[in-house]
Amino acid sequence: MGFAEKRGNYWRGRYKTAPGKHLTVADDNGKAIRFATKGEAQRAASEAENKYRRGDWRDPALGQETFGEYANRWYEAQDLAASTMQNYKRHIEEHLLPDFEDMALAGILRTDVDLWEKKEKAVYAASSVKTWRSTLHLIFEDAIDEGVITSNPAARRRGRGKRAGRSRDRGPEKVVTDPLGILLTAERAALLSGRDDEFVAVVLKGYTGMRWGEIVGLETEFARAGAVRVEWQLYELDTGELVRCPPKDDSYRTIDAMDWLSALVANHVARTKPTPCPCHGKAYVFRGQGAARTGGHQGAKLVDVARRAGVSTGTVSNILNHPDRVTEATRAKVEQAIADLGFVRGGVVSERAAHWRRNGFATWLFTPAVSGWYPKKAPQEPRPVPVLGEPWPGVPARGRGASERADACWLSIAKGLTPHGLRHTHRTVMEDLGTEKVLMDERMGHIDGSVSARYAHVTPGMRKRLMHGLTEQWQAALDARLAMCPTSPVRVLNELLRLRRLALHSVA
Repeated sequence: MGFAEKRGNYWRGRYKTAPGKHLTVADDNGKAIRFATKGEAQRAASEAENKYRRGDWRDPALGQETFGEYANRWYEAQDLAASTMQNYKRHIEEHLLPDFEDMALAGILRTDVDLWEKKEKAVYAASSVKTWRSTLHLIFEDAIDEGVITSNPAARRRGRGKRAGRSRDRGPEKVVTDPLGILLTAERAALLSGRDDEFVAVVLKGYTGMRWGEIVGLETEFARAGAVRVEWQLYELDTGELVRCPPKDDSYRTIDAMDWLSALVANHVARTKPTPCPCHGKAYVFRGQGAARTGGHQGAKLVDVARRAGVSTGTVSNILNHPDRVTEATRAKVEQAIADLGFVRGGVVSERAAHWRRNGFATWLFTPAVSGWYPKKAPQEPRPVPVLGEPWPGVPARGRGASERADACWLSIAKGLTPHGLRHTHRTVMEDLGTEKVLMDERMGHIDGSVSARYAHVTPGMRKRLMHGLTEQWQAALDARLAMCPTSPVRVLNELLRLRRLALHSVA
């Protein structure tokens, strides 16, 4: 049993933990408690000894470990997906350690956490701060499980805090578009990149709801007739490394694809003939773009000249290398296009990167396509995408003096739309078509844990109705695009428009 020990004008409690080893009753900070009476000290010592024998005892010295020491130890003990480890590391190093690193773990109070949160919200979005506090809460919970501390200062008490104005902390509503918006965005992205890859990728994303990493990580063997199999993704770490890993939340799935979408992807693969990348040794449906674009520093490309002149890239190449093989009229057209676009021979990076980079694609292809504006990049301010008016919808002018040579600029399609917004768009389109929730969850890779969902199953009829509805929307988008202009400088879209015109004429 514990006993009381007289120390001057106070008593302290002592209890046995091992033969010949005694500890003193202490508070959560490891400081010995001074009792006014012998009885109080003896009772506290007996209780502490009983806790020790039951296994509920905690060494008071553990609470004196600093948050930085424990957080580093905690992080090293985790064995999670590379993306999760990266996020935890960023949360800890950039947002938690600056305030809590040197504080004793047991000395961090609820008020300390609340003050930290208030300070962070003054600088960062409330949704981001909420995520960082969740990481802090998780670290404290694990410290409790280890017996290092007894309570979680990052836990939120129910029914406490300001209720008015909570809705101001929500994130902005996600921007979505419609089938015509998907088509127009895909066309512009292809015009900005100078190739068909981006057209196919944007359409595929808009009509399947695949995540960005799943699009980048789509291997050719999983692009099948009538379906796309999501088996892997390529996740981009802060270091720039692309990690081949399972899809988010293990959302392996087979996504039904309409006949026209399967043909679009299959023709793209046949045309580009993908080869295994040097980083993963796998053949991927889509490839990168080479050096990052900054809205014009690379200048016009050979394909831009060909589109402007209305000839093939082979014809432009012949004019540059063997002008005697081309007629005078064609040569004059191409030379005029070269002058209009400011084309400089040898000014284009020919080597292609193995994969897209998330930021490069979103910043210099997708965002200008949907908004009609290049983003700010020092020393340049945000600026409209300068385009030459012909052929419609306009070929981006590049290089020095592009704005002076431009005839117009693009109007916004869906300002604020992001690549991930196409995933929201696909879900919204399915809702509009009256698709059953169980099928929507299957396509999106979501898991519904409700009892009701256990009794719902996807049927062939559901799949057929959705494929029919999506095909009708695609055809309506092509018809709307035909009404704007019957041709396109994007080769793959131009062929789709031609076939659609023939189909409409045959029906008429």
